[in-house]
Amino acid sequence: MPEPAILIDVNDLSAFYGESHVLHGVSLTIRAGEVVTLLGRNGAGKTTTLKSIMGIVRQRQGSIKINGLETVGLPSNRIARLGVAFCPEERGIFSSLSVEENLLLPPIIQPGGLGLDDLFTLFPNIRERLSTRQGTRLSGGEQQMLAIARVLRTGARILMLDEPTEGLAPVIVEQIGEAILALKARGFTIVLVEQNFHFASGLADRNYVMEDGVIVEMVAREEVREKAGLLQEYLGV
Repeated sequence: MPEPAILIDVNDLSAFYGESHVLHGVSLTIRAGEVVTLLGRNGAGKTTTLKSIMGIVRQRQGSIKINGLETVGLPSNRIARLGVAFCPEERGIFSSLSVEENLLLPPIIQPGGLGLDDLFTLFPNIRERLSTRQGTRLSGGEQQMLAIARVLRTGARILMLDEPTEGLAPVIVEQIGEAILALKARGFTIVLVEQNFHFASGLADRNYVMEDGVIVEMVAREEVREKAGLLQEYLGV
């Protein structure tokens, strides 16, 4: 059986914040339908990698291809129209809008977005809180669910989630994990930045380990136990 197509192909990527050189020759591939994680300690370059792919970090060198199209130099809105969505760690919920208004705010960028019934099946908490007048009155876990649901409406099929479990209760972490697996089963491709290795390794097909802006190891799902000592060294898990 042939391997799924490569949706994101990053080659020799360097990225900068002003004069600070943050990513150093990062190369990775993400295939259709995969869950791929970027693991590493704070400051390893995980979030910068996602923001570089999304075009949020504009000072980039190297190559980023999405569905075969070179995107270095393209603005974020053009990249979004290729079916890529980014959920930042801070979630971006608007306090002045209701839950429903937050959910319906982003534009549809292409066909195939999930309808409200599908979203409520994935995240029942959102249905229960739909009439809440301020989105920021939700719990942290509910805000995270809303942030993911919001981009699923747009038609994006590649989801980049930055620390989706940070600071959340274990029961909510479990619900988000179940939602990610359900999306994978529906053919979504998911790139996940995580420090919670035990959560990430239970979902991921492959894990890229980052340190000081460099990918130092790629660990496939079946290699996690074999390379536990190495992961302990890099991640402190």
